[in-house]
Amino acid sequence: MQSAAPTVPIRDYKEELKFIERLTPTSFRIKKGFVPNMQVEGIFYVNNHLENLMMEELRHSCQSKGIGGFLPGVKQIANVASLPGIVGKSVGLPDVHSGYGFAIGNMAAFDMSNPEAVVSPGGVGFDINCGVRLLRTNLSEKDVAPLKEQLAQTLFNHIPVGVGSKGIIPMTATNLEEALEMGMDWSLREGYAWAEDKEHCEEYGRMLQANPNKVSSRAKKRGLPQLGTLGAGNHYAEIQVVDKIYDQHAARKMGIDHDGQVCVMIHSGSRGLGHQVATDALVAMERAMKRDNIVVNDRQLACARIQSQEGQDYLQAMAAAANYAWVNRSSMTFLARQAFAKIFHSTPDDLDMQVIYDVSHNIAKVEEHFINGKQKTLLIHRKGSTRALPPHHPLIPVDYQLTGQPVLIGGTMGTCSYVLTGTEQGMQETFGTTCHGAGRALSRAKSRRNLNYEDVLEDLRKKGIAIRVASPKLVMEEAPESYKNVTDVVETCHAAGISKMAIKLRPVAVIKG
Repeated sequence: MQSAAPTVPIRDYKEELKFIERLTPTSFRIKKGFVPNMQVEGIFYVNNHLENLMMEELRHSCQSKGIGGFLPGVKQIANVASLPGIVGKSVGLPDVHSGYGFAIGNMAAFDMSNPEAVVSPGGVGFDINCGVRLLRTNLSEKDVAPLKEQLAQTLFNHIPVGVGSKGIIPMTATNLEEALEMGMDWSLREGYAWAEDKEHCEEYGRMLQANPNKVSSRAKKRGLPQLGTLGAGNHYAEIQVVDKIYDQHAARKMGIDHDGQVCVMIHSGSRGLGHQVATDALVAMERAMKRDNIVVNDRQLACARIQSQEGQDYLQAMAAAANYAWVNRSSMTFLARQAFAKIFHSTPDDLDMQVIYDVSHNIAKVEEHFINGKQKTLLIHRKGSTRALPPHHPLIPVDYQLTGQPVLIGGTMGTCSYVLTGTEQGMQETFGTTCHGAGRALSRAKSRRNLNYEDVLEDLRKKGIAIRVASPKLVMEEAPESYKNVTDVVETCHAAGISKMAIKLRPVAVIKG
């Protein structure tokens, strides 16, 4: 029989604040006792403006006595700190906001040698391996400016977008099985990727523990027609130009050498397939929790012991969904290269359309880290947070050994994006993890009530941004006003020393679902 979840004391806002203490100008700790059973402390990174948003969310929740909606971000960070087997701290990054189970922008590490340690699908998210890829070109803004609208239209025509969009890359059921197992090796074999693309991709574009047999037929059925599609929501393909270079050395290593240089950013994930893998796992894990008597503070934190059958099944299915997402981004890279080649009467090779890097921000991975001077094998959950490895780390490509891993931070529609690099301090404090983007400040429903999509589109046009959208009515949900300011987020990570700013990019054309 499963024990009941611990009763959470109802405290007023003033009492809650006694458990939250400033550590540094950019971080706060959440003390044990804030929620029941905390194994470790929590920590979150903010600047003054982001701090106000976090505290406001907590105050609002105290007033409503916790009824309705997601728990506030600070509570979710603390609930994760009470999961069995967690080590270090439960970390909230500056873009943190309430999500399913784990907050989005939460990182948590679990000790693989502890038989009680768990894996939780809520710590990865429904869009498994949602991530960002950045391509460079040898074009400048002046080359693109006169052709901006044509280029946006051609990209929109080439890349299928929108909620139910279907791929144009021919896929059979056998192809899908192979893609789930092989990741970018499949794209390479089929001629959709370049060998160099793999080098510049987290995990080299393939998680080896992937097992397509652990992915349900329902998930495969959803995934088959969607390969090579952008999807909707916060996903986009953007043509961007370099607005500012903060770190010349790192930028040069990435092939970026002047302001105005044109890049392409693709932000997408595993579509319906990843969502179904997560849904299937949550059902299996609820059963495992009853059997193994695992108690959690919030039933959305459904989890299973890492070494249990359910835990292993999920990790193998999640890896297959992650491979699907890399194939998906590779297919869109292929389509973007075709679109540019067509408009500029050239070849992708002559346009130097190399992948700078491809990062994932919804994933769980087995990594080696040091805790109190001892090397440990950990399962790192990163949900709405990005791996940011420091210089000289063995897992990053030769080109980036001296600079640290490139970290791609996608802005919201029409705002700037950033490239950061990983730091040694981040390795010590956050297990090599930093932010992933802007982070929502308004819920989707609130955005729809407060904003008018025509105004949002007009704003973008005024900024000189060409835009193509499959579902205009979804635009309000993704308007910059719905999000935290991405510059606040990356500057906080930079000030905290967990990543370092290298390049700022601004959009000239946006393709959205």
